[in-house]
Amino acid sequence: MGRAIIRLSDALHRLCRWGAVAGILLMVALIAIQVVARYLLKEPPAWTEEGARYAMIWGGLLGATLAFRWRQDPVLLRLGFFERGRGQGLGLALRAIATVVFLGPIWFYSLFGPGFDLTRGYLARSAARTAEAIGLPMVWFSAAVPVAITIIFVHLAAQLAAGRAETTGEP
Repeated sequence: MGRAIIRLSDALHRLCRWGAVAGILLMVALIAIQVVARYLLKEPPAWTEEGARYAMIWGGLLGATLAFRWRQDPVLLRLGFFERGRGQGLGLALRAIATVVFLGPIWFYSLFGPGFDLTRGYLARSAARTAEAIGLPMVWFSAAVPVAITIIFVHLAAQLAAGRAETTGEP
Protein backbone atom coordinates (compact mmCIF):
# COMPACT_ATOMS: atom_id res chain seq x y z
CA MET A 1 0.00 0.00 0.00
CA GLY A 2 2.87 2.39 0.84
CA ARG A 3 4.52 1.95 -2.54
CA ALA A 4 1.21 2.46 -4.33
CA ILE A 5 0.61 5.80 -2.59
CA ILE A 6 4.18 6.88 -3.35
CA ARG A 7 3.70 6.01 -7.04
CA LEU A 8 0.39 7.89 -7.06
CA SER A 9 2.12 10.88 -5.46
CA ASP A 10 4.88 10.73 -8.09
CA ALA A 11 2.33 10.61 -10.93
CA LEU A 12 0.30 13.50 -9.49
CA HIS A 13 3.50 15.46 -8.98
CA ARG A 14 4.42 15.14 -12.67
CA LEU A 15 0.87 16.07 -13.70
CA CYS A 16 0.84 19.10 -11.38
CA ARG A 17 4.19 20.23 -12.71
CA TRP A 18 2.83 20.33 -16.25
CA GLY A 19 -0.45 21.85 -15.06
CA ALA A 20 1.29 24.63 -13.14
CA VAL A 21 3.49 25.48 -16.13
CA ALA A 22 0.47 25.42 -18.45
CA GLY A 23 -1.52 27.66 -16.09
CA ILE A 24 1.25 30.26 -15.87
CA LEU A 25 1.91 30.18 -19.63
CA LEU A 26 -1.80 30.55 -20.36
CA MET A 27 -1.99 33.46 -17.94
CA VAL A 28 0.94 35.21 -19.63
CA ALA A 29 -0.53 34.60 -23.09
CA LEU A 30 -3.94 35.98 -22.07
CA ILE A 31 -2.34 39.03 -20.48
CA ALA A 32 -0.33 39.62 -23.68
CA ILE A 33 -3.53 39.46 -25.72
CA GLN A 34 -5.15 41.88 -23.28
CA VAL A 35 -2.26 44.35 -23.55
CA VAL A 36 -2.18 44.23 -27.36
CA ALA A 37 -5.95 44.58 -27.62
CA ARG A 38 -6.05 47.41 -25.11
CA TYR A 39 -3.21 49.60 -26.42
CA LEU A 40 -3.13 48.80 -30.11
CA LEU A 41 -6.70 47.93 -30.98
CA LYS A 42 -8.37 50.01 -28.24
CA GLU A 43 -10.86 47.13 -27.75
CA PRO A 44 -9.79 44.81 -24.93
CA PRO A 45 -11.91 41.65 -24.66
CA ALA A 46 -13.21 41.00 -21.15
CA TRP A 47 -12.66 37.25 -21.37
CA THR A 48 -8.85 37.61 -21.43
CA GLU A 49 -8.74 39.30 -18.03
CA GLU A 50 -11.06 36.74 -16.46
CA GLY A 51 -9.26 33.85 -18.14
CA ALA A 52 -5.88 35.09 -16.92
CA ARG A 53 -7.22 35.32 -13.37
CA TYR A 54 -8.48 31.72 -13.43
CA ALA A 55 -5.29 30.45 -15.09
CA MET A 56 -3.34 32.15 -12.28
CA ILE A 57 -5.49 30.41 -9.66
CA TRP A 58 -4.99 26.96 -11.20
CA GLY A 59 -1.29 27.55 -11.87
CA GLY A 60 -0.70 28.89 -8.37
CA LEU A 61 -2.56 26.14 -6.55
CA LEU A 62 -0.93 23.39 -8.61
CA GLY A 63 2.39 25.11 -7.88
CA ALA A 64 1.54 24.99 -4.17
CA THR A 65 1.32 21.20 -4.40
CA LEU A 66 4.82 21.18 -5.89
CA ALA A 67 6.13 23.38 -3.09
CA PHE A 68 4.58 21.10 -0.48
CA ARG A 69 6.09 18.01 -2.07
CA TRP A 70 9.56 19.61 -2.29
CA ARG A 71 9.16 21.00 1.22
CA GLN A 72 9.56 24.53 -0.05
CA ASP A 73 6.25 25.70 1.37
CA PRO A 74 6.31 28.57 3.87
CA VAL A 75 6.92 27.57 7.49
CA LEU A 76 6.95 29.61 10.67
CA LEU A 77 10.09 28.04 12.06
CA ARG A 78 12.68 25.58 10.73
CA LEU A 79 14.59 23.71 13.39
CA GLY A 80 17.48 21.42 12.51
CA PHE A 81 16.30 18.99 15.19
CA PHE A 82 13.25 18.08 13.08
CA GLU A 83 15.26 17.70 9.88
CA ARG A 84 17.32 14.60 10.70
CA GLY A 85 17.87 11.82 13.18
CA ARG A 86 15.36 11.07 15.91
CA GLY A 87 13.55 14.36 15.51
CA GLN A 88 12.70 13.72 11.86
CA GLY A 89 9.79 11.45 12.75
CA LEU A 90 8.44 13.99 15.21
CA GLY A 91 8.87 16.78 12.66
CA LEU A 92 7.01 14.76 10.03
CA ALA A 93 4.20 14.04 12.49
CA LEU A 94 3.90 17.72 13.45
CA ARG A 95 3.89 18.69 9.77
CA ALA A 96 1.15 16.15 9.05
CA ILE A 97 -0.98 17.35 11.96
CA ALA A 98 -0.57 21.02 10.97
CA THR A 99 -1.41 20.25 7.34
CA VAL A 100 -4.58 18.35 8.21
CA VAL A 101 -5.69 20.90 10.81
CA PHE A 102 -5.21 23.80 8.39
CA LEU A 103 -6.39 22.25 5.10
CA GLY A 104 -8.89 19.69 6.37
CA PRO A 105 -11.71 22.15 7.13
CA ILE A 106 -11.20 23.97 3.82
CA TRP A 107 -11.39 20.66 1.94
CA PHE A 108 -14.42 19.54 3.97
CA TYR A 109 -16.42 22.71 3.38
CA SER A 110 -15.49 22.67 -0.30
CA LEU A 111 -17.56 19.51 -0.55
CA PHE A 112 -20.10 19.76 2.26
CA GLY A 113 -22.30 22.50 3.60
CA PRO A 114 -24.15 22.64 6.91
CA GLY A 115 -25.53 19.27 7.96
CA PHE A 116 -23.17 17.37 5.61
CA ASP A 117 -25.29 18.59 2.71
CA LEU A 118 -23.44 18.25 -0.62
CA THR A 119 -25.85 20.69 -2.27
CA ARG A 120 -24.78 23.48 0.11
CA GLY A 121 -21.00 23.00 -0.21
CA TYR A 122 -18.69 25.45 -1.93
CA LEU A 123 -18.47 23.42 -5.15
CA ALA A 124 -22.23 22.94 -5.43
CA ARG A 125 -22.81 26.66 -4.91
CA SER A 126 -20.15 27.44 -7.52
CA ALA A 127 -21.82 25.10 -10.01
CA ALA A 128 -24.91 27.30 -9.87
CA ARG A 129 -22.94 30.43 -10.84
CA THR A 130 -21.47 31.31 -14.23
CA ALA A 131 -18.25 33.16 -14.98
CA GLU A 132 -19.39 36.47 -16.40
CA ALA A 133 -17.13 36.93 -19.41
CA ILE A 134 -16.18 33.32 -20.15
CA GLY A 135 -19.63 31.82 -19.69
CA LEU A 136 -18.46 28.62 -17.99
CA PRO A 137 -19.81 27.39 -14.65
CA MET A 138 -17.67 28.71 -11.79
CA VAL A 139 -17.18 25.18 -10.50
CA TRP A 140 -14.45 24.69 -13.16
CA PHE A 141 -12.44 27.38 -11.44
CA SER A 142 -13.54 26.81 -7.84
CA ALA A 143 -12.51 23.15 -8.07
CA ALA A 144 -8.87 24.23 -8.00
CA VAL A 145 -9.03 24.56 -4.21
CA PRO A 146 -10.23 21.05 -3.25
CA VAL A 147 -8.20 19.46 -6.07
CA ALA A 148 -4.98 21.06 -4.81
CA ILE A 149 -5.78 20.12 -1.21
CA THR A 150 -6.50 16.52 -2.20
CA ILE A 151 -3.17 16.32 -4.02
CA ILE A 152 -1.39 17.78 -0.98
CA PHE A 153 -3.04 15.11 1.18
CA VAL A 154 -1.81 12.41 -1.23
CA HIS A 155 1.71 13.86 -1.04
CA LEU A 156 1.44 13.91 2.75
CA ALA A 157 0.33 10.27 2.83
CA ALA A 158 3.26 9.35 0.57
CA GLN A 159 5.66 11.23 2.84
CA LEU A 160 4.28 9.42 5.87
CA ALA A 161 4.54 6.09 4.03
CA ALA A 162 8.14 6.84 3.06
CA GLY A 163 8.93 8.07 6.57
CA ARG A 164 10.48 11.33 5.43
CA ALA A 165 9.30 14.81 4.55
CA GLU A 166 9.82 14.47 0.80
CA THR A 167 9.47 11.43 -1.42
CA THR A 168 12.24 12.40 -3.85
CA GLY A 169 15.20 14.71 -3.64
CA GLU A 170 14.40 16.61 -6.83
CA PRO A 171 13.76 20.34 -6.47
